[in-house]
Amino acid sequence: MLLRDNIYGSIDEDAQRRDFTINALYYSSNDFKVLDFANGVKDVEDKIIRLIGDPETRYREDPVRMLRAIRFATKLDMKIADETRAPIAELAPLMSNIPAARMFEEFLKMFISGKAVANYKQLREYHLFKFFFPAVDQALEDNNELLERFIIQAMTNTDNRINNDQRVTPAFLFAAMLWYSLQSYIQQINANSQLAPQDAFFAALSEIMPEQQRSIAIPKRFQSVMKDIWILQDKLARREGKKAFKTFEHPKFRAGYDFLLLRSEVETDNAHLAELAKWWTDFQDVSDDARIQMIKGIKSSPSAKRRSPRKRRKPTAKPIAE
Repeated sequence: MLLRDNIYGSIDEDAQRRDFTINALYYSSNDFKVLDFANGVKDVEDKIIRLIGDPETRYREDPVRMLRAIRFATKLDMKIADETRAPIAELAPLMSNIPAARMFEEFLKMFISGKAVANYKQLREYHLFKFFFPAVDQALEDNNELLERFIIQAMTNTDNRINNDQRVTPAFLFAAMLWYSLQSYIQQINANSQLAPQDAFFAALSEIMPEQQRSIAIPKRFQSVMKDIWILQDKLARREGKKAFKTFEHPKFRAGYDFLLLRSEVETDNAHLAELAKWWTDFQDVSDDARIQMIKGIKSSPSAKRRSPRKRRKPTAKPIAE
């Protein structure tokens, strides 16, 4: 039960400004009673999220109330009242007018609060997810089952960490959300050009990030971590010589490793990915000498072997023309 302590005007006027009935409850320190101006106590008891006033009017005043309705329902284990729920799908396009900076704040509330999976499913049901990640939503509409499993697993892991009081970074979830979109861009670039892998990666990055920024203003400090996580996926696959130790010493190694584990959890038919994840798991638990032996045991792929330089033929001596 939420009891108000910040009043604007009279209590009656303040109550009408509140969006949901459960947010229009007041505590009187004079007689120690709860003042209820919108039947909020009954809605708390019935576990109902209900807008004060006409739902369509209230959503048009501030479309973010659609997100708040979902967030309160999942956070408090309540249901959204029928009349509050009914206009959401129809009015969802109003979300396109919300500034990208505000959408970042809403992303944190929806996905970095321990209820990411529940919120994701509700956002998809009410056609609101696309205002966070339009390219991802389009891929999901095309029945991309691998992407769906990847997103849900990433959110499940994030929820578990938050609920266990472990640290999380929004950058990891952003990286997971956009991973397959990034791969799709890289494939398109490779199909139409002969760029080196690193150049193809940065070309794809320059396409996907500005597009995503139009929906969510991701701060640069998180963009930097996202890029490190993605780059580490390639570095983790290259373990020959000193490369493994250099990767292991990378400041974002743990985030990159966790991302590799996530990929291996979802792409269960990828034997190479499973072997790679296990190798790095073992690499962290052994001594330096054992690590050196692990690196020596890696078989270089034929394509990785350098070709011997061709020997130039000695020019044949020719007589000087007379």
